[in-house]
Amino acid sequence: MTEHVAQSTWVERSGRFGLATKGFSYILVAVIALRVAVGGGGQTESREGALKTLADEPFGWLLLVLVAFGFGSYAMWRFAVAIFDRDAEGDDAKGIGKRLGDLGKGLLYAGLAVLTISVVVGAGGGGDSGEEDRATAAILDVPLGQWIVGAIGVAIVGAGVFNAYRALSGSFRKELREERMSGAEQSWYTAFGVVGHLARAVVFCLIGVFLVRAAWQYDPDEAIGLDGALDKVAGEAYGPYLLGAVALGLAAYGLFCLVQARYRDV
Repeated sequence: MTEHVAQSTWVERSGRFGLATKGFSYILVAVIALRVAVGGGGQTESREGALKTLADEPFGWLLLVLVAFGFGSYAMWRFAVAIFDRDAEGDDAKGIGKRLGDLGKGLLYAGLAVLTISVVVGAGGGGDSGEEDRATAAILDVPLGQWIVGAIGVAIVGAGVFNAYRALSGSFRKELREERMSGAEQSWYTAFGVVGHLARAVVFCLIGVFLVRAAWQYDPDEAIGLDGALDKVAGEAYGPYLLGAVALGLAAYGLFCLVQARYRDV
């Protein structure tokens, strides 16, 4: 029974649809950030905020229902990988670590699915920039709260460094069925992967550094999310150009996910 569930074609289809939805969500954030970078007005958004923006468009609710289903599908795939060891990582320390990472990703995207539905029914605020502040303040108030926030910040910086490693080493290509791709497709996929992972590295490192700062200064206002990280980039010298470059990188990561949805070994 466990083997049947682990290798089910429905799990594979869920993973592919989820990867496509993940890519769409990153492209949506990138488009909004690019509009800001070229002077189109508005403000940068997290994925949650971008979904709220999408809800205001004609038939946006229908797209959001599909996005919620896609996030839920991605979560189901990650849960299957983690619980049933679909990728055959094993039960040693390394394998358990990878499976716990998949479980964490599943929980994250399950939460995004719930948040997306809440936007559809009007119960969610979408991209409330104060959410990071409130969450950080709540953690800071518990025993060892500063250490917990600091550890989360260090972990996010670590994720940024890992994304940079994947970009520079090209290790992301191991997950792909490259034998099914043409030479041109492989070249574009590699380019999307390198640029996209570097953009994520920049964003993750910024988020992590500011979380560590929040812990060090005992100031939840220092905490930022994806939208805050993009705002920090926009506030630097040559900010619009830097924001445009990071936005293009996030769009590249979205395209990378779309290619994975077709060719990744899931």
